[in-house]
Parts: sequence; structure tokens; C-alpha cells
Amino acid sequence: MPAENPIATRLKGKACIVTGAGGSIGRAACLRLAAEGAHVVGTDLIAASAEETLAQVQAAGGTMISVHPANLTDRAQCDRVVAATVEAFGGVDMLFNNGAMAYFAWIEDMDAATWSKTLNEELDIVFHMTQAAWEELKKRQGNIVNTASLSAWAGIERLPGLAHAAAKGGVLAMTRHLAMEGRLHGVRANSVSPGTIETNQTRFILEDPEWCRVQLGRAMMNRMGQPEEVANVVAFLASDDASYVTGADIAVDGGVRAW
Repeated sequence: MPAENPIATRLKGKACIVTGAGGSIGRAACLRLAAEGAHVVGTDLIAASAEETLAQVQAAGGTMISVHPANLTDRAQCDRVVAATVEAFGGVDMLFNNGAMAYFAWIEDMDAATWSKTLNEELDIVFHMTQAAWEELKKRQGNIVNTASLSAWAGIERLPGLAHAAAKGGVLAMTRHLAMEGRLHGVRANSVSPGTIETNQTRFILEDPEWCRVQLGRAMMNRMGQPEEVANVVAFLASDDASYVTGADIAVDGGVRAW
């Protein structure tokens, strides 16, 4: 009998929550985590997208349930996701705080409601979901991966992302603090900072020469990343291969931050 592939089994039996499971990076993460043997719990605000991710994971032979629609700015909904995970799989081993929604405007056009809405749906959402899962993560010495952004590290010339940058900067700071608090319980916390990843929302860049110059020209690799390339890093951070990695942010940006 052939030996098991250690990569294909390194998350075997681990209960992993993925927020924003219906989006491009969330879906890729669900597929990758399930392929490595995880029991995936997806959640998303948009039911149709969540159901499509669920169908794809199950068609690939993975184990997954989905809690949707769920608005994770509501703490009660976060508690519902955690309760469903415990009921289905006995606990929580990993939380991927990926779901978010940003609203964009230059500072002279940014009203207070837009600013607050972005912070609520990109930063507060991470706090609520993490606090809801914290006790279960402590029980299993689990780990957290948060989606930050290149925007937390650098201004992007054509992107009116003031509130987005502030929120994702908060995610970076929160991740470091969670790592510090989690050390007492064997809980690791890390983040990934994607650069320009090809999704339905960003594909227009490929048709705009000026956007290509600014966005893709800054990357050493001179191309967009793929959602699967972010998911690969998330799976590593979720696994015991990253057992000595905490409080870190990994840039998945094609080298933008390196030059």
C-alpha cells in the first residue's frame, strides 16, 4: 500500500472555519484545506456563493458544511457559526478570518458613514468572529489566520482606499496582539497580506493600461496573483508545519513590498 502524502493529510480531522467562503480567496481556501483533510465550515453573507463553494468542495471529495447566510458583523451570527462547528466536528482547530467588505473614496469624498461601515465590515468583523471562537480555539490549541492586505503596508496610487487601509492596518495590529494573548494557551495567530489577486472584482485591471502600470508594474513578478496562491499560504499557516510561526504577516504580493 502506498504511503499517505503528508501534504494531503497534514490537516486531517482538523475543524477549520473559513469566513467569506463564497468569495475567490475564501473558496480557494475551502478547497485547499479540505484537500489536506480538514473538516471545513464555510460561512458567507451571500447564500448562492456559499452553496457553490460547498458543492465544489463536496464534489472534490472534501468534508464541509456551510452556515449561510450569516452577517458576521452581528455577534450572534458569529456564535451561530462556532456552535455549528462544535456540533458537527467537536470543536474548532483553525479560524480563517477572510470575509470582509470595503467601501472606497478619496478623503475629500469620504463621509463618516462610509468610513465607519468599512471599519465595521473589515476590522470589527475579525474581532467578533475571533472572540466567538476564542474559547474553542484555546481548548484545542488552535490557530488563527487573518486576511490583511498590501494596502495595510503601502498606498496604492489609483485606489481610493483610505478606510480600507486603516481597517487592514488594524487587522495587522490585532493579529500581533492575538498572538501575544494566545501564547498563554498554545494559540497561534498570523496574517496574510495579498497584493493584486485576480478575482471578478479586480479583473478589469487587465483591460486598463494605467491600472496595469501602477498595480502590476510594482510587482516583481509583473502579474496578478491567483486565489489559490493565497490559499496555499493559509494552509501552511494552519498546519503544524508552521508550529513556530506566530505574530507574522506573510506577503502574497508578487514581491511588491520587497523593492
